[in-house]
Amino acid sequence: MNPTIGITLLLTVLQVARGQKVTSLTACLVDQSLRLDCRHENTTNLPIQYEFSLTRETKKHVLFGTIGVPEHAYRSRTNFFSKYNLKVLYLSDFTTKDEGTYTCALHLSGQTPIVSNRNVSVLRDKLVKCGGTSLPTQNTSWLLPLLFSLPLLQAMDFISL
Repeated sequence: MNPTIGITLLLTVLQVARGQKVTSLTACLVDQSLRLDCRHENTTNLPIQYEFSLTRETKKHVLFGTIGVPEHAYRSRTNFFSKYNLKVLYLSDFTTKDEGTYTCALHLSGQTPIVSNRNVSVLRDKLVKCGGTSLPTQNTSWLLPLLFSLPLLQAMDFISL
C-alpha cells in the first residue's frame, strides 16, 4: 500500500473516532425517574449509534439504544431525547433495585466499531435532584456584564440593594 494512502486512511479513522467521543455522563433524579445526560462531541455528519446500559452484579442490562437490543423489562420504563451533542435517557419508577453502574456508549454508523463510553455509579440515596436546564448552567457569559452593571443600575435608582 502506498504510504500516503495509509496515512490518509489513518487520519480519517482518527478524525471519525474523535467525532463521537463521550465527554460526560451525569445522573440525577426527576420526581421518581432517573435522568442520564450523555454529552458527546459531534464533529461529523454520520449518524451516531448509542446505547444506555446498566451493569448490576456483573450482569449488563441494555436499557435503550441502537447498538444492543433493549431488555423487555426496561422498554416501558424508558424515555429518550436527543439533541446535537446530548443524549438524555429517563428511567421511570427508579428504585434501589435499579442501582448500579450506568454506561453511555456510542460509535459512528458504518465505521469500525471504535466505541467511546462513560460510566456513572448510581445509588438512589446519593442522587441529587435534577435542576432544570437553565441559562446559568448552559452559558454564564451574561452573568459578568450583569454584575458590572449593578452599580450603574443602583446609581440610576433602578434597583436598591
